[in-house]
Amino acid sequence: MSGTINILVLGAGESGVGAAMLARKMGFSCLVSDSKAISNESKEVLRTWGAELEELGHVRAPGILPDAVVKSPGISNESFLVQEFLKKGIPVISEIEFAARFTSAKLTGITGTNGKTTTTNLVYHLYKRAGLNVAMGGNVGVSFARLLAEESQPKDHYVLEVSSFQLDNTPTTRFHTAVLLNITPDHLDRYNYQFNLYADAKIKLLANQQKEDHYIFCADDAGNLEALARNNHLLNGQAHPFGIHYQPGFSAWTESKNMYIKDKHLTLDMLISDLALPGQHNVYNSMAAAIAARVQEIGKEEIREALSDFQNIEHRMEFVLKIKGMDFINDSKATNINAAWYALDCYDSPIVWIVGGVDKGNDYEALKELVQQKVKAIICLGKDNDKIRSAFQGLVPEWRETRSMDEAVRAAYSLGKSGDTVLLSPACASFDLFENYEDRGRQFKSAVRNL
Repeated sequence: MSGTINILVLGAGESGVGAAMLARKMGFSCLVSDSKAISNESKEVLRTWGAELEELGHVRAPGILPDAVVKSPGISNESFLVQEFLKKGIPVISEIEFAARFTSAKLTGITGTNGKTTTTNLVYHLYKRAGLNVAMGGNVGVSFARLLAEESQPKDHYVLEVSSFQLDNTPTTRFHTAVLLNITPDHLDRYNYQFNLYADAKIKLLANQQKEDHYIFCADDAGNLEALARNNHLLNGQAHPFGIHYQPGFSAWTESKNMYIKDKHLTLDMLISDLALPGQHNVYNSMAAAIAARVQEIGKEEIREALSDFQNIEHRMEFVLKIKGMDFINDSKATNINAAWYALDCYDSPIVWIVGGVDKGNDYEALKELVQQKVKAIICLGKDNDKIRSAFQGLVPEWRETRSMDEAVRAAYSLGKSGDTVLLSPACASFDLFENYEDRGRQFKSAVRNL
């Protein structure tokens, strides 16, 4: 064991492992400490890079006086260990913040309660297709720090999905292009059930912007994203609002069957029906991505083509199979009410809805009208379904309680018929029965294929 540790990493998930790799690449000594068991795969990576580690409890970590603590996003700022380091005057930062200190690349940061993964992938697709030297990571795929640690040649651009948890500890990170899609109640259990605290975390995306930077935001969002930025004194970059119906100053809007993108140099228009992704929520995502592309001066034909040929991401309204006339849709990434609303709204056929998991303070009232109109059967998938049953009791004729994905899929298959849509859109976190939403989605696809 070395005597001095420069960087202490709390948590050995993707962000923690990436932070340790980057710390070692930059010549720092590093200890990774996790309260749980560290996976064999992560152990191998950490040891290969020369990081020290401890698992199944923070034993050594509290006695260390590092230069900085890099905190995994799953660990609250209110945790005892974090508070102890803060009392000692040791900076506690996120992996995003740590990584940003070791690159001069342009950062495009994308956040929002819903749509951020799809939009991040769209923006990356647009940049990559146009020939930009770009990589994608953050809260989707590979951590930002791991991207920097593993790269042989520096990138000019990084497109990063960032969550509120990651933004909580980014005091100096500058996003040259910041995309804020929407803010609706989510993760309120982490923010003392106060929506304003969650919104304040999201708006930190703008905290270090300068006048030449760009703020792309949905003007239709009920969170009033321009006022939120202004009230927090963070409206420093160039504003690019977008919405469904044109208003003066908009950078993107729709009219009739067309979507328009406009800046001082050109106006791009394309048929909404030509967009690769269906649904009004994906019109919003496409507008945001197109504006981000124009900020990089990507041409309108390249934008049109990229928005038309984009392939949807895994676990977000992902078509799996058609079996006996029933469409099976994997929307496992819908871990909150708003995401489930979009999914339910997108389909006109009768829906067999697989819902449930770890409730994050959900208010199901917003879903009741859609459920009554569209859902023919509810398949509850979770350890505690009382809140879901209480919310929708009497609105849907058929119910099933299930405790495994195989059981849920078989129940949905038995209740559906040709022309129906079987939709996994849980509106809840996955940690009661699954490792994460990816595990949940993959188990769904496997169970469907086994039919």
